[in-house]
Amino acid sequence: MKRRFFLSSITASLAYNVCSRIVRSEVRRVPVKYTMDLCPGRIGVKVDQHQAIALAHRYGFQSVEPIGSFLATLDSSELVELRGALKEKNLVWGCANLDVNFRSDESEFQSGLRSLPAIASGFQRAGVSRVGKSLSPSSNDLTYLANFKQHSIRLRAIAKILGDYGVRFGLEYVGPKTSWASKKYAFVHTMAETKELILAVGAPNVGIVLDSWHWYCAGETIDDLMTLKNQDIVAVDLNDAPLGIERDQQIDNRRELPMATNVIDVRGFIEALDKLDYDGPIRAEPFNQSLNAMENDEAVKFTAEAMKRALPK
Repeated sequence: MKRRFFLSSITASLAYNVCSRIVRSEVRRVPVKYTMDLCPGRIGVKVDQHQAIALAHRYGFQSVEPIGSFLATLDSSELVELRGALKEKNLVWGCANLDVNFRSDESEFQSGLRSLPAIASGFQRAGVSRVGKSLSPSSNDLTYLANFKQHSIRLRAIAKILGDYGVRFGLEYVGPKTSWASKKYAFVHTMAETKELILAVGAPNVGIVLDSWHWYCAGETIDDLMTLKNQDIVAVDLNDAPLGIERDQQIDNRRELPMATNVIDVRGFIEALDKLDYDGPIRAEPFNQSLNAMENDEAVKFTAEAMKRALPK
């Protein structure tokens, strides 16, 4: 009897430990904090804000890209109605695109900067808290140092306005060698350089827009991702790369949907974000000609299916 009791106790203990590990694994894996985000323009879909919300809901997205120029035109009652439509469809806002061109001449930059407070106010009133913009990785006119100084000044001015309205500002580096070597002077095109630029800007609301494509093209690793914290990441783009092309020969506007080719370690990239407890939007940005040629619903459906395969259930 004692022996049977002992064996049954051991069996029960082993079963409990196995079940506990399974439960802990499920708790770790299932309740992810990030959202599957629809950014229509990045998959060749041209729609207005209301149509984007409808498409996001129809195909199972959890967030949708806000359009700053549209939100800025809405009065209080219209914004209440729009936010109600989002809530009704179980959606939240993703990351908006910054309308200010900080990569242009001074006149165009200042013009965009003057229009930013109205846009940022619209973001705040609509409940949008994230905006991003990519960095140009090369220049024919400015050396690296001159470009770095100009960006530091301009980005600080943008960050100040956005910060006054409670909006975070993400910078996306562009990694392909075919991009940063295409002009006379190379500029920021890696995570490490982007961190240096953010440090020089010196604003607490500035972070990184991570893209699996640029991470891969820059030759970066999971260890590089693990140097970040959740609060460093404003938004994430998820893409794969075409087969049969060397990394240094990849061209920026010829990408694939996530896990289409497995050239990029998308699974490892996502697992790293999970470990970082990333809580923002994740969107596809393949710039893929076949996808762009599809009808709107087909393109969104195709993208949703790819994203659902890539992201944890």
